[in-house]
Amino acid sequence: MIEISPSIIAADYAHLADALAAIERGGADMVHVDVMDGHFVPNITIGPPVAASLGKATRLPLDCHLMVEEPARWIGPFLAAGAARISVHAEAHGPLRPILEKIREGGAQASVAINPSTPPEVLSDVLPLLDTVVVMSVHPGFCGQEFIEGSAEKVGAVSAQLRSCGLRTRIQVDGGVDETNAGALVRAGARSLVAGSAIFRAADPAAAVEALRSAGAAAL
Repeated sequence: MIEISPSIIAADYAHLADALAAIERGGADMVHVDVMDGHFVPNITIGPPVAASLGKATRLPLDCHLMVEEPARWIGPFLAAGAARISVHAEAHGPLRPILEKIREGGAQASVAINPSTPPEVLSDVLPLLDTVVVMSVHPGFCGQEFIEGSAEKVGAVSAQLRSCGLRTRIQVDGGVDETNAGALVRAGARSLVAGSAIFRAADPAAAVEALRSAGAAAL
């Protein structure tokens, strides 16, 4: 099964409830919430209060991606906001293991994202704690960036690493994902696709969710 997690960062913030309703109609599995602190990345987006409000406006689980300098500080607030999955970055400050353990103890799925220049090997020590590995296919910080060629090969490397450990951990791809590259990503091992502009800047976001899932599913 291909999981679709539309990134709300690309939606019209004046009409977030309408955006959530549209992706629900399209059959989205989660709503991707990009959290940026202006330090780890140059952009600033939303915090726990807005995430909690999003959770009240949709039945979709919150897939919270913390692009923050000190993720350990924010696990508790995002768990309290209702996050169903929390992704932290391998490149952020602090050891990963206690952060991931706190996420899991809080009842959420634990995930680590790796930037385009970060090798998958950095995850070796924490792979058994992960529900999802996020392969960034753009440099994190702003939506609407162009997909980085070679990202499918990196997905393949992560997939091989997981298989060598006997793990069936989900691989998610985030950044520049659309119908043109979904198939290659799925063939490489991805089973979760994050898309912002390709969905929320389409004429019909619900139809865009369905089309992205179809493009991925066709490659299974």
